[in-house]
Amino acid sequence: MDSVVPLIASEKLSALLIKQGITTWQEATKYIQYLPYGRNKNREDVSLVITERKGTCSSKHALLKTIADENKIANIKLLIGMYKMTHKNTPGIKEHILKSSLSYIPEAHCYLKINGERVDFTAPTSSIKQIEKDIINETEIAPNQVAQWKVLYHKQFIKDWRVSENIKMEFDAIWNLREKCISSLSAK
Repeated sequence: MDSVVPLIASEKLSALLIKQGITTWQEATKYIQYLPYGRNKNREDVSLVITERKGTCSSKHALLKTIADENKIANIKLLIGMYKMTHKNTPGIKEHILKSSLSYIPEAHCYLKINGERVDFTAPTSSIKQIEKDIINETEIAPNQVAQWKVLYHKQFIKDWRVSENIKMEFDAIWNLREKCISSLSAK
């Protein structure tokens, strides 16, 4: 998106940003990208990204997609990409993954596709290029799917992966390992 796109909507999320002096799409993406990584108190309420000043890939991108929709900004899709999370493409999880018998864990990562190009606003250092070659599956979702639906989808994907790849580790152990990895990322 080359030209500056003003935020003109009066809906809740756009109004919250405008109240803080963020008046363009470009300012909104930069602001959200620079907020710390962390889970919000309620996965269902993406406005908490703004009020708690933190968010995950899911909450940050769902918020941005909603703001795009509120302001009728075209050609922006919210995607969930299942990728092979390794210590190489996801720095900060090395100690956990190397202690396991797994070479990777299927991880659900949310990002936007703007005019056909994948873009990751999770953090200033985030780049979709880090995981692009490891994406196993990609699905367009609605912002309200980043809470319960995403978790159920992710868990089922891991269960199916265990069977198809003949993984001996139990599902609960894999999910707990994944949670430790995410906690390590949140602590950074």
